[in-house]
Amino acid sequence: MTKRASWPLVVPEGTAMVGTARVRDDRTIGRSFAERELARRTGKQPNSEFDEIASGDLDRPLFTPVMTAKRSKYRNTKCEHDGIRFDSKRERSRWFELIKQQDVGLISGLRRQVVFELAPGVVIASRKRPALRYIADFVYTRDGVQVVEDVKGAITGEYRIKRHLMKSVHDIDISEIK
Repeated sequence: MTKRASWPLVVPEGTAMVGTARVRDDRTIGRSFAERELARRTGKQPNSEFDEIASGDLDRPLFTPVMTAKRSKYRNTKCEHDGIRFDSKRERSRWFELIKQQDVGLISGLRRQVVFELAPGVVIASRKRPALRYIADFVYTRDGVQVVEDVKGAITGEYRIKRHLMKSVHDIDISEIK
């Protein structure tokens, strides 16, 4: 067993290996690969934020991370047209189709975001729970029959339960537009 070197270990400039350990320049520790590669190619170390603060160069704003918007779970894009907000582009295009059908006279009474109560509010363990509701994307009348439409990309478990309750409570079938 060999004797350990005294601390701090002094390594001559340009030494690459000490025993089995590789020697790195202190200035490269904590830098990204791109910064290290730039320093290797140019021979000049990039400034750090500390160097800029120490030199008094405070005119330039320091790096601030930018938060990116979280992507929607089902990859839908909320959009707006004439002050009307839609949950997806597909829902907006279906709205345009239904407006055209209403103008021609195929359907009547077109409404958006119609609320149906599936179960009334209750008190559970002395806490009031709100009523269970289903919000239909579109409701209109075609040939004297009420039609309830929902534009769907992915059918979730919650939607399956609400679809079942709509049929059992209101005796209404939901037309799913894919």
